[in-house]
Amino acid sequence: METLKYLLLPPLINVVLTLLGGLLWSRMQWLGSLLVVLGLGGLLVLATPVASHALRQGLEPPPLAGPGTLGKAQAIVILGGGRDFRAPEFGWGDAPSNATWRRLAYGAYLHRQSGLPILVSGGRLNDENSAEASIMGAALREVFGVPVRWMEGQSRNTAENARYSAEMLRDANIERIALVSQAWHLPRATTEFERVGLTVIPAPTEFASEPPSGLQGWLPRAYHLNQSTRALHEWLGRGELALRQRLLDR
Repeated sequence: METLKYLLLPPLINVVLTLLGGLLWSRMQWLGSLLVVLGLGGLLVLATPVASHALRQGLEPPPLAGPGTLGKAQAIVILGGGRDFRAPEFGWGDAPSNATWRRLAYGAYLHRQSGLPILVSGGRLNDENSAEASIMGAALREVFGVPVRWMEGQSRNTAENARYSAEMLRDANIERIALVSQAWHLPRATTEFERVGLTVIPAPTEFASEPPSGLQGWLPRAYHLNQSTRALHEWLGRGELALRQRLLDR
């Protein structure tokens, strides 16, 4: 399923459509030209600030009103968002990716405001030397000066984040959590954690910025293509989750 997702995402799907259109051009010109337009035109549109903002904003929940709204949460769970390999500046080997740093910063802020203990969740995707959770723990301790109570280092995706984190938290008699991730990712993550029996207070971070007005909002840039791709990946993830829930209901 994960491989299929990447085949359906830009830029690979756009390359496939364009090549297929070129192959069909001599035999079925109307279909070939349509596929080329969809491939190249779609790539350009997805690279615009307007398109990337629209795709991300449709995924986002409301922001947390403030640390005081954590209510009866018993712990803060911060989900891993990727790593940078062999980052030299910190001396840890791998280091958190930019997306993970944002989650860690917000989780540290919520911890300082509430005093709640922190669980970090993230494993190994490609047999790395250390789990993502251990890198996150090092960043919280050494950069933010924040302690980490639990490190869940087995998970490889959001569903496993929920499953293995819930097992650790139940051992500590914790059932209510504040869940930290990017705003575009958090609704699906919340559903996964609720499916394993936890009560979740969503704590989203990194909301989509408004696109610039006028022509600037329609100028393609690689940054916005990356943002659109992430959003489309999340939309596919939601579709997969909805399909799994429907099959389980049967």
